[in-house]
Amino acid sequence: MDEIIVAGKYRIPKDRFYTKEHEWCLVEERNKARIGITDYAQSELGDIVYVELPELNQEVEQNDTVANIESVKSVAPVYAPVSGKIVDINSELENSPELINEYPYEDGWICVIEMRDPTEVEDLLSPEEYAEYVKELVEEEGEEEPPEDIVEIEEE
Repeated sequence: MDEIIVAGKYRIPKDRFYTKEHEWCLVEERNKARIGITDYAQSELGDIVYVELPELNQEVEQNDTVANIESVKSVAPVYAPVSGKIVDINSELENSPELINEYPYEDGWICVIEMRDPTEVEDLLSPEEYAEYVKELVEEEGEEEPPEDIVEIEEE
C-alpha cells in the first residue's frame, strides 16, 4: 500500500480521503465508502477500550456523529465524512476495540456508508493535504521530528 509517513510515525495511506477531524474514507465499489479513524487519531486517543457503533440502515448526513470511541483518556465522536445509509458495521470492534489502535486502516474500520452523493468526497482532504495538516499539528504540539517531516513510501 502506498503511504505517506509523517513525523516518522503516522501512516497515511494514499488510497483514501481524510477529514480534519481525523476520519478516513475509502471509496469502494458501487458508491460505498468504508470509514475509520486515522493513525494520528488513534495515537492521540491512546488505548481504545470501547466503540459505540452506528445502527445498520441508519441514514446519516455528512458530519453527523456515527460512532463514539472510548479510550483510557477520553470519549471521541466519529463523524460521517459523507452522507448516506450505514450498510455494514465492523462488529469485531464490540469485542476487540483495540483493533483500531493496532490496525486503524485495515481491521479497525468502523462502518460502510452507501453514499447518497459520491461527489461529497471532493470536499475531503487528499492524502497529501492531510499529511500537511498532521505535520502542522505535530509542530504545534512540539513533538520532536526526524529530519524528514513527510516521507512517501511507494510499494512496487
